[in-house]
Formats: sequence, structure tokens, C-alpha cells
Amino acid sequence: MIAKRIGCVSTRFAGTDGVSLEVNKWIDVFRDDLSCDIYWFAGVLDRNPDKSMLVEEAYFGHDNNQWIDQHVFGSHERGKDVSKAIYDMSQRLKQKLYEFTEKFGIELLLIENALCIPMHIPLGMAITEFIAETNFPSIGHHHDFFWERDRFKRNAIGDYLQAAFPPILPAMQHVTINSMAQNALAGRRGCHSIMVPNVHDFETLPPEEDEYLTDMRAQLGFADDDIIILQPTRIIPRKGIEHAINIVAQLDMPKAKLVISHKTGDEGNAYYEALQEYAQYRKVDMRLIEHRIDEERREGENGEKIYSLGDAYHIADLVTYPSLYEGFGNAFLETIYFKKPIVVNRYTTFIEDIEPKGFKVAKLDGFVTPEVVEEARRYIEDKELAKEHAEINYNLGIRHFSYRVLRTKLRYLLENADLI
Repeated sequence: MIAKRIGCVSTRFAGTDGVSLEVNKWIDVFRDDLSCDIYWFAGVLDRNPDKSMLVEEAYFGHDNNQWIDQHVFGSHERGKDVSKAIYDMSQRLKQKLYEFTEKFGIELLLIENALCIPMHIPLGMAITEFIAETNFPSIGHHHDFFWERDRFKRNAIGDYLQAAFPPILPAMQHVTINSMAQNALAGRRGCHSIMVPNVHDFETLPPEEDEYLTDMRAQLGFADDDIIILQPTRIIPRKGIEHAINIVAQLDMPKAKLVISHKTGDEGNAYYEALQEYAQYRKVDMRLIEHRIDEERREGENGEKIYSLGDAYHIADLVTYPSLYEGFGNAFLETIYFKKPIVVNRYTTFIEDIEPKGFKVAKLDGFVTPEVVEEARRYIEDKELAKEHAEINYNLGIRHFSYRVLRTKLRYLLENADLI
């Protein structure tokens, strides 16, 4: 089979955010199973520079884009200077897309979340115009839509949202990650999409604990008998971390530590500061380890060990996942993969697309009850129960959310684009 050249486009491909992690799984299948070559276009990149085009203005945190955001959200009025800034920036980015596709001989564009949530309006417009002008075969992989976020509801860019978030173009296939998003896109825009759930490589067994992990607890400042309750998410309000604090507080286990693996998100530090105060009030030992966690193991600047996110799961006694809203739930699948017990809030996607599969987890309905706390306690104290439920969950993961499922979906998308 002749390798097909796929160009991945987004505002950022780096770190451990959900979009970056999920695209890595798609790339595993595109590259290893479907014989595709992969190239990258973004404003922040940690990929092979020989197969990448770094365009700093494409990053949502770029000063020019931040200025635009400040003038279009929270108001219904948009000045001429703002419209001109959006237009000028979009034209520069569109030219870079022409250069990118020509330089690497791209045959298919994979647009990761840049055409559904308006974190970067000029980039969305640039991609839309480029595809409209070239009829370039494209897949829009949509993780979050603007109508799902309160912060985007009051805005002065209704025309841009209608045109590009997402655009309805003959050359573009649309992918949604849950059934609610699929239905909403059809209802709001009359747009068909293919539902591809988030997945994990359940076909490959999780790695065994090795020598690198032997001193991880000590390296991170924990005692051997500490109870590590892992919150494996960014620190943003929709993650509901205050519920995790409540669970740990009500467990009333002096050795319990609430450990957060990721840094604050892209929405400021106010939530984190509020959590710190709340944890102190509830007498919960809450610790951040994001400075010691990365995508892969490596040595830090001062010679310290940097661990992978998977390593954090290895040392966890329990995982909390009390999100108020999730597009799907990477951390849920990761927990199942690493065979750890989990407490999960019944967010909408969980109720619709995950819960019916029969996973054995402790569940809360928007608030922490004594029953949920006791279920969490049982998982910590009864290792045999935790192991039994973990095996059931792992087998369900293989059946419903494995690379086997993804492989079938991606082959279908390539066939639709006449690339196989």
C-alpha cells in the first residue's frame, strides 16, 4: 500500500491535554495499521521537526489571538478594527496552510478541534477558506462545540461561528466523540457526522511496575503507607475537583492524599486558588505533581526523575473523576486501562455512552453522599474487590473502546476520502 500523507492541524499539539492525547491514538492507527505518513501544523508543537510546520500565530495563547478574544466574547458588538484583525490574521494563517500542504505533499487534512470550539477564530476561518478554495479532503475531529460552553455564549462573532465552527463543506467529513454531540450537530446545523468514541490501546496490556517506579512515592514526597487518591485531570472548574476534596474529607483517613496530576488549564488560576482554600478548610492534604509528570519518562533539568502519566496511575490506590461535563472521558478510559478503581460523577456523556456498557465503578449524581464515600472506602480497603472489578472493566474496555473499534472507523473515513 502506498503511504498516504496526512496533515494534522490544530492550535497546539503538545503536553497531556485531552486533544493531544487522543490524536496520538489516531496517529498510532493511521501510521501503524493504515500505512499513513503524518505531518503537523500548529502554534505549539512537540513533534518531529522534520515533519512539522510551527506557526506561532496559530497558538490560541498568541498575543494577537488573545486580543481578539478579549474584544469578541462577553459583548454583542464588534468594532471594525477587530474584524480587520481577524481577517488579516486568518489570511496569514491561510497562506501558511497552502505552504504546509505543498511542502509535505499532504493528501488529507485532519483538523483537531480547531473547527468546533472558537479558541482561535482566525485559524478556524483560515482552515475553512483553505478547504473551500481547494476542495481539500478533510476530516474535522470535533471534541467540544462552542454551544457547550457558557463562556462563548455571549459573543460578537455569530457570523464566524456560523461559517466556520464547524463549516459545512463538500470535502469535509465530520467526526463527533459522543452521541449527544452527534445529535446536536445534526439538529443545529443539519450536518451528518460519524461518531468515534475516545479509545485506549486495551489490546496491549498495561506495563508492569518496574525499577523506575520503585522510589516514585518517595521521590514525590509520599510515605509507603500513604493512600494516594489520584485526580488525573487539569485544574479547571468543569472537572469538579471540589467533589474529590469532599470524598477525601469524608473518608477521614489520615494517610489519604489527594494528588492532582495536571496543571491549571487555560482558564486562569482562580479555580485552583479556591480549591486550595477549600482543601485547607476541609483538612485535606491536596498536592500537585504536574511538575514531575510528562507524556514520557525523562530526566528533569536538575537531574530529577520525570514520570509518565501512566506511572501516576500505577501508584494510585483510587482515582477520582467527578467531572461536571466531559466530551467523552480520557481519564476514565486510562483508569480502566491501568486497572484502578474509580469514583465517577455521572456526567451526561457517561450516562449516555459509557454507563450502559456495565462498568463497575462508584458513582455520584452531582454531589457526594455517604454511600459513595463507603464505596470508595471499600475499594481502598478491599483489594480483592478492586481487582475483580478492574478485570471486568478492562474486558469491557477491550470490547467497546479499543483500537479495534478505532481501526474500523478510521478505515471507513479513508475510504470515504478515496484514499484506500
